[in-house]
Amino acid sequence: MFYDTIAAIATASGIGGVAIIRMSGNQALTIASRIFRPVGKTPVAEFEPYRMYPGDIDCGSFSDFGMCVFFQAPKSYTGEDVVELHCHGGVNITRAVLRSCLRCGARLAERGEFTKRAFLNGKMSLSAAEGIGDMINGESEAEVKAGYLLYHEKLSKKVKALQDEFTGMLAGIDAAIDYPEEDIEEEKIGDIEKSLRQAEAEEASLLSLYKTGKKIKSGVTVALCGKPNTGKSSLLNALLGYEKAIVSDIAGTTRDAVEGSIEIDGVRFHLYDTAGIRESADKIEAIGITKAERIVRSADLVIFVCDAREVDEADAVVLESVKDKPLIRVMNKIDRDRDHIDSDADVYTSALTGEGLERLKAKMKEMSVSSYAEDSAFLIEERHYAALERGHKFTVSALEKCGVMPLEILALDIKDAWDALGEITGETATEAIIGEIFSKFCVGK
Repeated sequence: MFYDTIAAIATASGIGGVAIIRMSGNQALTIASRIFRPVGKTPVAEFEPYRMYPGDIDCGSFSDFGMCVFFQAPKSYTGEDVVELHCHGGVNITRAVLRSCLRCGARLAERGEFTKRAFLNGKMSLSAAEGIGDMINGESEAEVKAGYLLYHEKLSKKVKALQDEFTGMLAGIDAAIDYPEEDIEEEKIGDIEKSLRQAEAEEASLLSLYKTGKKIKSGVTVALCGKPNTGKSSLLNALLGYEKAIVSDIAGTTRDAVEGSIEIDGVRFHLYDTAGIRESADKIEAIGITKAERIVRSADLVIFVCDAREVDEADAVVLESVKDKPLIRVMNKIDRDRDHIDSDADVYTSALTGEGLERLKAKMKEMSVSSYAEDSAFLIEERHYAALERGHKFTVSALEKCGVMPLEILALDIKDAWDALGEITGETATEAIIGEIFSKFCVGK
């Protein structure tokens, strides 16, 4: 439990209807009583928790009429006494209220210090705290939802269950070692091996979701490729809903990658319109083609675009170059010629009329985040993936030693697996890890 009281503006800077200044610490209510004059006879020191009280807020050279609410420890966000002063929104008003709090004994909070105190006071796991950060910084609905699941301990509950399994194994090993005369070691090895196999399968299942989780957090990179003049730029503009790329009948118009982003069912897709892939003597176009090939190699998903009127060997050459990537074959410009439909195409579109665009979007989501479910505990943090991967390696190592090595040696791997998973929940996280996580938060959160 901390003993100093911290204060910060909890709402975004700028002009708004309401702003909130938050304090946390054992002096929060005392400080509030020095700057808040409630309407009525109830003094601040006797405020009923979780109830809003109207009154005047002393801002130094002026006053503002607002509200005050008291959250009593331990039933508060930080686990400490928390007071919030709600004033009229505006830069000068909120800063003046904060100055009054600091003048009366609070200190300015550091980045993420409110949430850090919540973690250190046992109000949430470390992964839940990271979930709050993901929600605040989320740039898509899917990322916000994934952060929400982290905040509500969806991942930490699974990890904690694994840790409990390892704890049970270690207890069994201790019993076998402490009471050798009971001859229970052979029986215990069978139970431990079974538990380790279950734990390994659960870890592997969680690890397999990282690719999807990473796409949810960072977005799906999509490269539109094909030979020149197949309508890639027109298709990009149609997907974005505005004219981002230059459209021309002249082959080689697109010489540098043009990008834009859209959301499909809450998931972000970063689209790259690349230069038409072909042999070119034009040095500038050749540079664009080289860059296009590089973007295609690094893309999560490739949309191969061909012209309904002109499917030829050149298309086959481009298609061969992207065959190892997740691929959607799109036959574009079907409004011009419906008599020459390529049966191998996945989607038929017209960038001009919009035909097939919704089908294409559905296919993009299906091909890239097919395992996405709104209530799933995805690994979206690289730190979590690294910790779980280490834990999985120790679990596999323990399995290999079952029945081969002494129980004491087996216990070392199991304990290491427990420790690795503890970095996700925060039980074994170092000060450096904790500091790095909360340094990414804003002041006031």
